[in-house]
Amino acid sequence: MKKVMMMSPFSSSCIFHGLAILVLICLFHPSKAVLKLPPNVTVPALIVFGDSIMDTGNNNNLKTVVKCDFPPYGQDFAGRKPTGRFGNGKVPSDLIVEELGIKEYLPAYLDPNLNPKDLATGVCFASGGSGFDPMTPQIVSVLSFSDQLRLFEEYLGKLKANVGKRRTKFILENSIFLVVAGSDDIANTYFTVRLRKLQYDVPAYTDLMLNSASDFVKQLYGLGARRIGLFSTPPIGCVPSQRTLGGGLLRDCAEEYNEAALLFNSKLSATLDSLKPQLPNGRLVYIDIYNPLLDLIVNHKKYGFDYVDKGCCGTGAIEVAILCNPLSPPCENPAGHIFWDSYHPSDAAYKFLVPTLLKKYVNGFI
Repeated sequence: MKKVMMMSPFSSSCIFHGLAILVLICLFHPSKAVLKLPPNVTVPALIVFGDSIMDTGNNNNLKTVVKCDFPPYGQDFAGRKPTGRFGNGKVPSDLIVEELGIKEYLPAYLDPNLNPKDLATGVCFASGGSGFDPMTPQIVSVLSFSDQLRLFEEYLGKLKANVGKRRTKFILENSIFLVVAGSDDIANTYFTVRLRKLQYDVPAYTDLMLNSASDFVKQLYGLGARRIGLFSTPPIGCVPSQRTLGGGLLRDCAEEYNEAALLFNSKLSATLDSLKPQLPNGRLVYIDIYNPLLDLIVNHKKYGFDYVDKGCCGTGAIEVAILCNPLSPPCENPAGHIFWDSYHPSDAAYKFLVPTLLKKYVNGFI
C-alpha cells in the first residue's frame, strides 16, 4: 500500500496546484487504499445520503423517470453493466469507500441482492433526483431525506441484529457519514420547474434548503452518527444541461445558478460551524467541491480534459437519465470529458477529484 502524507489546510492556489500533482500520482500509481490514517484511528464503515452523485442503485426499483439502470450507463463499470449509478463507471461513493480501504464498492441499501455482511461496512441511501427541499424529490418521485432517514433507522435495526448493540454503537461513532445534495434543488426545483421561484427569492430559498440540511445533521447525530460531512453544492450553472437551459445562445455557465450555489454554500459552512458546540463529540466537516470542480472546468486543458461544455452521452447538451439511452450513442473517449451525461461528471473526473478531497478533509473527521 502506498503511504501518502496527510495535508494540512493551505491557500486555495496551493490546493489547486497540489490537486494536479496528487491526482497524477493516484492515476499512475493506483492502490486500493491510498489514505494512510493515523495510528489507532478506525473507520469501519461509510454511510452515504443524498442525490444522484452518490446513488449506487437505490432508484432502480422506484417508479420514477430518474433512472439509469440501462446502457450506456455503466459501460466502464466492472462487467460493463449498468447498475443504477449515474455515470459510466464508479461514483464518489465507491471511490471514497475504496480510498478508505474498506471495500471496493458501496452497495445501495435497496439492492435486492444486498449481502447482510455489507451492513457492517456501509451502504448507500442516496437517491438520484433528491434534495434538501422536500418538494425536490416529490416532483420526480424519488427518496426524500425523510425516506432516507427512515431507511437508515431500518438499517440500524438490522445491524444490531447482525452484530449486536455494542458493535453497532462503535460503528456509528467511528464511521464516516456523508451527505451530498443541493444541485437538484437549485437547478431543477428553483430555476427549471420554477415552482419555488414563485414563492421565494434566492436568499429565502437557500434558507429553506439550509434549515432542512441542518435538521438532517441533528437527526443523524441523534441516531448515533458522530463523523458527519456535508458536501457543498457544485458550480451547477456550469454543467452542460444548465448551460443549455440557462446559459444563453453561447451556452455559457449560468451565473445566476452559480450565485445561488455560492450563497447556499456560505450559509452551510457557517451553520456547520455554529452546530459544532451543540453536538458534543461530533465531527462536522464542510467539504468544498465548488472550487475544485470549477477549477477543473475552467482549466480543463491543463488537467488533460478536452471537453467541458458537453457530456459524452449523445449530443452531450441535454441527455441525462432516460434521455441518455441506447439510442444516444456515447463518445469514443469518455476519459476526455469532464461530464459523462449532461449533468453528471465522468468516471475520469471523479477519479481526478475524489482522492485529493479525501486527503484534504479526512483529518476533520478524526
